Amino acid sequence: MSNSVVALTPRRHLSDRQAQTVQRLVDAAVEELRSVGYDGLTVRNVAKRAGVAPATAYNYFASREHLVTEVFWRRLESLPETRLDGRRSASSRVASTLSEMALLVADEPELAAACTVAMLSNDADVKVLRDRIGLTWRHRLQRALGDAADPAVLTTLEFAVSGAMLQAGMGHLDYADLPERLARTADLVVR
Repeated sequence: MSNSVVALTPRRHLSDRQAQTVQRLVDAAVEELRSVGYDGLTVRNVAKRAGVAPATAYNYFASREHLVTEVFWRRLESLPETRLDGRRSASSRVASTLSEMALLVADEPELAAACTVAMLSNDADVKVLRDRIGLTWRHRLQRALGDAADPAVLTTLEFAVSGAMLQAGMGHLDYADLPERLARTADLVVR
């Protein structure tokens, strides 16, 4: 089995009730981040906010990093597929795709900062989610580039979006500036 297939295999099947519990925890994590920030975030407090026993929360999320990365993953997965207009240039299509990905958490500074820290964790569950996030970014960029996507261009664009989001998450760039900066990057790289 290829690495990409392994990375996309779910850890376990969730019943409807379990899936609802996980969703409550994810929603509560966002509310808790808005309330106390990443430094004050604990799985125990998220569980309390969600009305879930702490042991149950830890059954699904091994750490706060895992929980926050799950929030980002779910947001990324909920983005609709980019509508690709063949009349637009590849550079324009890529710029739109990069912008959608970069602005995913832009309106929520607490969540954005938390995602930056959480996704750099060595936690094994975070690594699985990072792999899924990376594969999703690759899929979206490949689609925007078209069938003849140069692997070197694709890799460069992946570095650009992850680097831009890291810079914004660290406070070195403003999320609002990312679409313009990534559009310039797409123009330079995709030519």
